[in-house]
Amino acid sequence: MFDGQVPRDYILPVNGGTDKLIEAEADRLLARLAKVGWSRGECEFYAPITLKIRELAKRKNAVILAHSYQTPDIQFGIADFRGDSLALSEQARDTDADVIVFCGVRFMAETAKTLSPGKTVLLPAPDAGCSLSESITGEQVREMRSRHPDAAFVCYVNTSAEVKAECDVVCTSANAMSIVEGVDEDEIVFLPDRFMAGNIARMTTKRIHHYDGRCIVHETFEKETALAWKDTYPDARMLVHTESRADVVELADLAGGTGDMIRYVRDSPPEQKRFMLVTECGLSDRLKVEFPDKEFIGTCSLCPHMKRVDLRKVLQVLEEPRPEQVIEVPEDVRVPALRSIERMFELTRKGADPLKPHSNLGESSERCE
Repeated sequence: MFDGQVPRDYILPVNGGTDKLIEAEADRLLARLAKVGWSRGECEFYAPITLKIRELAKRKNAVILAHSYQTPDIQFGIADFRGDSLALSEQARDTDADVIVFCGVRFMAETAKTLSPGKTVLLPAPDAGCSLSESITGEQVREMRSRHPDAAFVCYVNTSAEVKAECDVVCTSANAMSIVEGVDEDEIVFLPDRFMAGNIARMTTKRIHHYDGRCIVHETFEKETALAWKDTYPDARMLVHTESRADVVELADLAGGTGDMIRYVRDSPPEQKRFMLVTECGLSDRLKVEFPDKEFIGTCSLCPHMKRVDLRKVLQVLEEPRPEQVIEVPEDVRVPALRSIERMFELTRKGADPLKPHSNLGESSERCE
């Protein structure tokens, strides 16, 4: 969200009926956002800009993708699809749209461009980075290869296109075990998340080498906090992202990615009401909207990079994108990066993850109404 008054030119120049259009848009917003505490007045305030963004996207044959960590006004106000990074990039690849507006961070937009080289990919907040993707470079991967020449290099999707290009196969939080078990090599270099690598190492006989990348959101969760919440709410199910520390993951009823968490809540019996999500706050907001009969308790952490995207930046990038907002991936990087992603698809098609029966490539993106 953004502060201040909505400028007059944010209101669509519709011939008559403008007030009725805005009122209808406010009704649409309220139907979803009231579930996360938005008032009618707030929805009326933001209705002109969400209405204009949606109209501009339609006019320019653009699709708006929103990661599940985005704010509710992005996810439920303007997004055509919401989901995890890879599922959204696949959606970008498969859509007939000419323009992809990726409400997320840079590595996500790069992945979309890698899969869709013929489409224009726009990143509203070009300074939106990621502590994991920025923790390692292609040069560092090459240096590690010189020390582990016989290892398979598996890189988490939270990496730059440059790093993906230097690795053998990409993985997601949901299919990481399938990929590690699926490659022929018994020695694996897993990049860049050290906590995810450690969590995998405890479940495989393969030798795992890790890097020291960490997610600034998930590394903040401590075992003591998790235990305190479990003591307070013993009936709650604790869902933990595998980017978290091992002693927190060990306490989880489910350890996985955002898609795993969504499916767990969706498949839970009606009598299971409470859940604690150990991940970024945006997912809690999303699930509060999508599952109003469930209760989501506990603490969460904000990703400062994800929160750089707001409605004003989305409108601006649709109206007149700046050069730094247009994502390009050089062909000598894109082609080997694509090969690593396609290798992931090949390995995943061989079978479901035996340790996590609900796993697939990640989270299926959801089309937004």
